[in-house]
Amino acid sequence: MGILAAIARHLDTLVGPGVMLLYPVYASMRAIETPSTLDDQQWLTYWVLYSLITLFELSSWKFLAWFPIWPYMKLMFCLWLVLPIFNGAAYVYENLVRKYIKIEGQVSSNYTEGQRKILMMMSLDARKSVERYIGKYGPDAFERVVKAAEKEANKR
Repeated sequence: MGILAAIARHLDTLVGPGVMLLYPVYASMRAIETPSTLDDQQWLTYWVLYSLITLFELSSWKFLAWFPIWPYMKLMFCLWLVLPIFNGAAYVYENLVRKYIKIEGQVSSNYTEGQRKILMMMSLDARKSVERYIGKYGPDAFERVVKAAEKEANKR
């Protein structure tokens, strides 16, 4: 029973580095290699949250020393952030960051002034889709879509 008790007491130091660093590094490198931006969002958000947790720990280590349960709480939170079954980091981004912090993206100067205005009015996801459309079919196709939309709006 002594070995099991020692393992339980030091679970955070045995499992923590793998859960909080090794697996996220591996998953981040895999995300870089995939064309999807969803996994990039998951892992960029994870690293931002992990950095904030680390800053919190560094700045309040004297206070946290009084809470022996803190390392286990951190481990559980990081498990929730990391494990694909939960995708906690993506959840935090979708429901907190994106909802309460408005981050304006820059629009390339390759577009006309009118196109930039239209792109800036769109959500980030819509803007990405439109920019992919422009990349595939060219700026003239975008102009045709904008003119068709204006024409449809004027009918009403």
